[in-house]
Amino acid sequence: MDALAASLKIAGSGLEAQSARLRVVSENMANARSTGQTSGADPYARKTIAFADEMDRASGATLVHIGAVGVDRSPFRVEYDPGNPAADAKGNVKFPNVNLLTEVADMREANRAYEANLQVMKQARDLLAMTIDLLKGTS
Repeated sequence: MDALAASLKIAGSGLEAQSARLRVVSENMANARSTGQTSGADPYARKTIAFADEMDRASGATLVHIGAVGVDRSPFRVEYDPGNPAADAKGNVKFPNVNLLTEVADMREANRAYEANLQVMKQARDLLAMTIDLLKGTS
């Protein structure tokens, strides 16, 4: 397989990976203030995503894919809020272990990586179109 087609496959796998990363970040942000359903119950646990590489036999290119979506094991935040329905007997409420600043930074990084992969696809497409135009001119 030629280098341009391989670059399209590589960039496509990068787009899929960063899209999944953005979904995980969005879910974390959406649940940043959620609490458990019952008194003293654990709240939403922050999700993490890991990437892995795999060789694509058809193109000979190394592609990225989702290795695993895991759960962050860091402790939950605990706040004193005795009026909250999720408060335990001492009035403490467990909140998710989601740090919005971390999630925003992760979202920006994923967005930039997505845009970079998209730019690679556009450039490869343009090069393929120019190659076809050159071939048409030599006929």
